[in-house]
Amino acid sequence: MSASIHPPLEPSAAPLLEERKRRLKTIVRKSLPPFPQTALELSKVLGGASPDVRKAGKLISADPALSSQVLRMCNSPMFGLRNRVISIEQAAVLLGADRLLNLALATSMVDYAGKALPQSQMDSFWQHSFMAALLSEFLAKRHEYFEKDQAYIAGLLHDIGQIPQWILLAEEKEKSEAPPAGWMDNPRIEQEYFGMDHCELGNTMAGFWDFLPPFLDALDNHHTPELAQHDSILVRMVGTIEYFLLGKEQMIPVPPEDLPPSAAGVQLFEKTEAYEPLHQQVANLGVGLFDEIEWPYVEEALEEEYGRIHPLVKDGLKGVLAGVGA
Repeated sequence: MSASIHPPLEPSAAPLLEERKRRLKTIVRKSLPPFPQTALELSKVLGGASPDVRKAGKLISADPALSSQVLRMCNSPMFGLRNRVISIEQAAVLLGADRLLNLALATSMVDYAGKALPQSQMDSFWQHSFMAALLSEFLAKRHEYFEKDQAYIAGLLHDIGQIPQWILLAEEKEKSEAPPAGWMDNPRIEQEYFGMDHCELGNTMAGFWDFLPPFLDALDNHHTPELAQHDSILVRMVGTIEYFLLGKEQMIPVPPEDLPPSAAGVQLFEKTEAYEPLHQQVANLGVGLFDEIEWPYVEEALEEEYGRIHPLVKDGLKGVLAGVGA
């Protein structure tokens, strides 16, 4: 990621930094809502060598909130099913074990984050997370990675460490200055303001939930794939998608009045100054996953997949997020 211009901390800020770091650790240990138990049980039922879809359906059906959310998501434009799904049993048959697990985990995490994130942040946080999940899975398929569902889950969870940061910001809203502009997904600025970045926080949270080491690795190192310790391919895939999406977020729409007549009715985007360093990072990571000859074709396919699923995710999330807390 491009280095932001940000002055070093004044000595007087050190006590406040330590207090924020202490408070973040307390939030992770004591103040976060519990991770959905049904999702953890589903991981065991569906994640093994012999997934039990029927038992998974019963687990979901016994959780009214999760059941409702899974059906909402199932019937969203993201899945494009011809007929409306009206029962969890039907969803289990249509989706299969892998997709059912991913969908249940995703909807569980929507509900989990909805209890902690400010409403104004929910939409952008979960759009980024879902896109990262779907595109990490897409990249895993292109790479013929042996556990594409791990790529989906790692992509979904990669920024979960931002939640304690938002809780702390809500607590300090009237007490101290807001973090510098552009702090999100910039571990250096996060370290300077919070004393901990979202990567370290996410790793700690997932450790409390007994997630497998490859997931902890992806959460901890998706901004620094070269430091991966357990599964360098998984970490590099999630990192590639992270920088790809951050680059997309640095593109701003061109106003219709500025478009040439030949582009009437077409939405064009202009790249900001921060785009090129992010795109270069994507290329560096992508070449490491594939090679210099293959990567341009993979990147082209990734762009096409992004264009295909982006509007579907936006439409699908509207219904799902509307059901949070229902």
